[in-house]
Amino acid sequence: MTDNEALAAALEPVSAGRATARLEGARASIVLDVTGLGEAARAELEADVRAAAAALPGIDAVRVLMTSERRTRRLIAVASGKGGVGKSTVAANLAIALHARGRRVGLVDADIYGPSQPRLMGVEGVRPQAREKVLLPVETRFGVPMLSMGGLVAEGQAIAWRGPMAGGALGQLVDADWGDAELLVLDLPPGTGDVQLTMIQKHKPAGAVIVSTPQDLALIDATRAIDLFNKAGVPVIGLIENMSGYACPHCGEVSDPFGAGGAEAAAAKLGIPFLGRVPLEMAIRAASDAGEPPAAGNGPAAQLFAGLAGRVDDWLKG
Repeated sequence: MTDNEALAAALEPVSAGRATARLEGARASIVLDVTGLGEAARAELEADVRAAAAALPGIDAVRVLMTSERRTRRLIAVASGKGGVGKSTVAANLAIALHARGRRVGLVDADIYGPSQPRLMGVEGVRPQAREKVLLPVETRFGVPMLSMGGLVAEGQAIAWRGPMAGGALGQLVDADWGDAELLVLDLPPGTGDVQLTMIQKHKPAGAVIVSTPQDLALIDATRAIDLFNKAGVPVIGLIENMSGYACPHCGEVSDPFGAGGAEAAAAKLGIPFLGRVPLEMAIRAASDAGEPPAAGNGPAAQLFAGLAGRVDDWLKG
């Protein structure tokens, strides 16, 4: 067995075929394929490979070069025509519910001017790190890594940026080191402005989920968002009606402060799928404010978001 063959044999048990190596005198030069591995897994693999090589007699130095093929990820945009319809809450819970179905999901808080995902995901005050000028997503206890402008600026600080700066920030979030994530859920800002246009042009989503309340004004703006995606050639996965009905906690009577059935009727008129309703519930609001998204629990709300995620997952499989 040659020295190079001995080196390859020593690396195989720890690298599982990811290492290519050669000897240059007393130095081992190793190329390590880390495609699809997260930060921790890469560091562990590199350490194991270095140790295995250094243990061989006659090797005084070990050089490791890590390479990674660019992984093609699918992006799902969660959008609304106007603010205040609960789009961010839906995006966070949808990402968690998709993860529960076995999807490797990352969450991008693309609402540059009003980031709320750090609170929803329970990571307020946690700043993302960077490696070689590439952001590393913040790990959450729900198994969904996340990046948000809210983790890059001081709490309460206004983000007064013009369109090009906002678009550049979005690019850094999307092009971060997402490890083995196969799917990114993008929580877009409301409206049809610069951020949406930049996202469509540079990071075209596989599809879009539109969130609206049953209120006529919200539906008018949701229709504009749908039109934007249609014109850009981005398929609309469907429409979710949020804040749909309120059950009185004392008497149980259900009322409809924002109207009833408007989103389903609008979806039928526009010829897009209606994905379902999310009720106006104090429990959902309280859990979200506390950084405990209901989709991570076992209650009725978790089952509801699981159903929505199932419909999106079916669309992805189709």
